[in-house]
Amino acid sequence: MDYKNPGFLTKLRWSSGWLSAYPSWRIRRMIATATGSAAAAPSIILIVANHFEPAWSSTRVALNKREQVSRVISWCAKAKRTGESIMDFDGVPFKHTNFYPAEQYSYELLDLLAALQSEGFGEVEIHLHHGVDRPDTAENLRNVLVDFRDRLAGEHKCLSRMMAAPTPMYGFVHGNFALANSAGGRCCGVDSEIQILAETGCYADFTLPSAPDQSQVSIINAIYQCGGRLDRRRPHNTGLSLSTARPPSLPILITGPLVFDWSKRKYRLPWPRLDGGALARNQPLDGARFHNWIGAGISVQGRPDWIFVKLFCHGFFPQDQDYCIGEPLIRSLDAVLNTAHRTGEFKIHFATAREAFNIAMAAAHGKSGEPGEYRDYLLSPIMRGTGASASRVECDRIRKAVYEYSR
Repeated sequence: MDYKNPGFLTKLRWSSGWLSAYPSWRIRRMIATATGSAAAAPSIILIVANHFEPAWSSTRVALNKREQVSRVISWCAKAKRTGESIMDFDGVPFKHTNFYPAEQYSYELLDLLAALQSEGFGEVEIHLHHGVDRPDTAENLRNVLVDFRDRLAGEHKCLSRMMAAPTPMYGFVHGNFALANSAGGRCCGVDSEIQILAETGCYADFTLPSAPDQSQVSIINAIYQCGGRLDRRRPHNTGLSLSTARPPSLPILITGPLVFDWSKRKYRLPWPRLDGGALARNQPLDGARFHNWIGAGISVQGRPDWIFVKLFCHGFFPQDQDYCIGEPLIRSLDAVLNTAHRTGEFKIHFATAREAFNIAMAAAHGKSGEPGEYRDYLLSPIMRGTGASASRVECDRIRKAVYEYSR
């Protein structure tokens, strides 16, 4: 079987788990929408997870360092210009979370990204492609993650800490989407990957959705914690939604929307198109997609008015870059923000992965008010020092839950 170009039937087989769950999820969403209160406009927490790969080229041959530096300098200029052009409800600039691949470490490139972060135009987290040529091992995976984590924190002052805890914490995106060996053994090889993530300081995973890839699990449109044993393959195929009714355990999974777009026509009939929240030339942001993403209703149980929209992009695919950081994106976001201002239908809050996690945890702890108040609730950037707003008791409880859940 050609796993790089699977046929329709293979994709259908891979998608059977989440497709069978989709109707019941849609019915629950329709009921929740029909019975929900319309008293207040929902707050939309918008996150863009950029699979940040400046060495990528269409020929699959990595670009040399000089070319990569040039690309990142150009990227940073665009990111700053876009952020200065587009502000959210709180006056916070638009920004990406730049998930940088550990296997492509470069001091010069990370230094540029750290400078961008210091100006408030994006934060750096961890991305990793591994097990591509042959299955990885748990020992090697742990060593790679710890080494890269400590380089980011120590040399570049990226990542974050929970209060005064010594271990840096990080958000994660799995290269090739194969989290916890979920792609049939391809592009990973480590069943216990989420166990290792938990033990090395991962606060949340932002890989999903990945449909119609084999790595897509049954749970969709959710913020949740793994239901299976973390040392087993695909423990995130089941799980409990993050909720105000139960203490959370880390790492959590914050998925992006996985919905159908019925706006297309074929043979004069509605023709569904899968929308996983990608920003690309052939999938630009527009008002219809944005409302569809809101309709996914990704939230913490008990706090449905804080809706998380986690999008993703590959910022160094040349044909797609302007649609995730350039003028086309600025125009589209400006139109959506104007709609929000004019109608009062919703409020938009731009957030990094870390900030989105903090807001989700504040929701799980029953906090109220504007979600933007909780951007630094538990995790604070190392670059800015400690001083999170949550109480030490709350932080200690979270750390204890992480330890107990990871044993």
